[in-house]
Formats: sequence, structure tokens, C-alpha cells
Amino acid sequence: MPSPRDILRLARPGDWTKNSFVLLAFVFWLANTNPPHTPEQVSAKLTAALVAFASFCLVASGFYSINDAIDAEKDRGHPVKCRRPVASGAISQRAAVVIGVILVSAAIAAAASVSKALAATVIAYALLQVAYNARLKRVAFIDVLTIATGFALRAGAGALAIEVQVSVWLLLCVFFLCMYLGFIKRMCDLVSAERAGSAWKSPAGYRGREEIQWLLGVSAVITTIAYLSYTMSDHTWKIFGARATGLALLTPLVLAAIHRFWRRANEGSSDSPLDALRSDPVVFATITIYGALLGVVLFVPAAKDMLERVFLQHYG
Repeated sequence: MPSPRDILRLARPGDWTKNSFVLLAFVFWLANTNPPHTPEQVSAKLTAALVAFASFCLVASGFYSINDAIDAEKDRGHPVKCRRPVASGAISQRAAVVIGVILVSAAIAAAASVSKALAATVIAYALLQVAYNARLKRVAFIDVLTIATGFALRAGAGALAIEVQVSVWLLLCVFFLCMYLGFIKRMCDLVSAERAGSAWKSPAGYRGREEIQWLLGVSAVITTIAYLSYTMSDHTWKIFGARATGLALLTPLVLAAIHRFWRRANEGSSDSPLDALRSDPVVFATITIYGALLGVVLFVPAAKDMLERVFLQHYG
């Protein structure tokens, strides 16, 4: 019988931070105060957003469990992944599959309590994970595109949960950022295996560091362009007015985070966002400062007034 500690390790709660993309639509809805929001609206939409977040945490943990069961033999040959509960023998492959199915079922039930649209999105995400595990994770480039699509589904689900229109800009920014982070993970896996002298190879068959470096460079550039294009678009200006300029001014912090994750990947450091926040002071400072300034730009009226006075305004 698996211990609660091993089951928790199998669920990887440290990776639940990735599901914060579900909450983006709520944050941007909250910042758009035209028309003003009532306390009842805020409470209802926050509850729906949190249930959506919990649903994706459950479904993600479910597939972590199933993936670990499928990949147990290969993981035993990796210097880091060999410590996972299934690969180490702490949880049997059969038990991991059962736990995974229970978690996925709970995720769909929770999403259905909010809306049929949210439940359908969670099911679509689950089917995408099935396709990923069945074949797509063994195809170079397509494996990461599949992962990025899953994160875009998270962002779209957040909008569906609170019943607002889905922004194509939000989906594009999330997609390209997560494509970059997907290649970061591939580099981390490769470098950590190389340094340990392991014979482990990428299931997708990437041809060494050079190929992944190229993909990282391309995806980093596209991510930055997508972010800048979003902040300077008529769409963003119509929603946030002068605050859109403030979003654009945060671009250097985006670049700093992109560079730091690239450096960590080339060192073979953990790609986990939570590990990076805990162990890397630059990542912690960059993300903390970005989050704080984002809050100021979106929610502090004095910041809007200053941006209107200082910068040439854009009227689309």
C-alpha cells in the first residue's frame, strides 16, 4: 500500500504552479473595471476560477501518475527521474495508473460543477494527454507543441470558467511561453543525463544540444515578440488604456526570466518553476518584481494617471 507521502510525491504538487495560467483570465477581468464589478460578481467568478484551477491540478497530477507508470523502466536509467516513486519502486505501476484514473475522474467532475464548457475543456486536455503519451511525446518538436497546447487550453479554460470571451492574444502568449519552457525541460533532461554519465536519451529523439539550443533561441524570440505585440495591440489598449504602456515597460523582466531559465537549463538545473523560485535568487527576484509591478500597473489608479501624463498615448 503506497504511503500518503509517496502518493503526494507522485502527484507532484510543486508543479501545480503551472496551472496558474488558468487564473490569468480572472486577473485581467478583475483589472478591467469598465463596467465596475460588484462584490457578488467578483466572489462568483473567483470561486469558478479556483475550481477550474483545482480541476487542472487534479487532471495534471492524474497524468503525472499515469506517465510515471508508463515510463518507469526508462526513468530508472535517468539520474534524476530514477528517484520518482514508481521508478524507485515505492509505488507499483498498477497502483499509479489507478491513482491517475481517480484523479482525472475527479477533475472532470469538479469542472462539470462549474459549466459544461469547462468540463469539455478538461476532457479535451485529458484526450490531448492520451495522444501525447500514446505517440506524440516520441516525436521531436511535436512533443513540445503538444505540451504548449495543453497550457493554452488551461488559459482558455480560465476564461470559460468565468464566462468571458477568450482572448487570442492571451492564448498566443501562453502558447509560445510554454513552448519555450518545454524546450527548457528537454535541455535540462539532456544536460543532467550527460553530466551523470547516463545512457538515457530523449524519447522524442532530439539530436543533442545544438538542436535544442536552436529551438530555444527561436521560441525565446517568438515569446518576446508575442508579449510585446500583445501589450502594444489595440485589443490591450481598449481594455486597459494607458496601463497597456506599463505592461510593455515590463518586457526587460520577461527577457531576464527567459535568459535565467536558459542558463539553468544549460547547467542541468531543475526545470520546475517552484524549484527555480526556491533555489535561484535571480528567478525569484525577477518573477516577484514582475508580479508586483504587474499588480501596480493593473490595480493602482495612480500608476494609470502617471502613465497617461508621461507617455505619448495610443488611440488605435
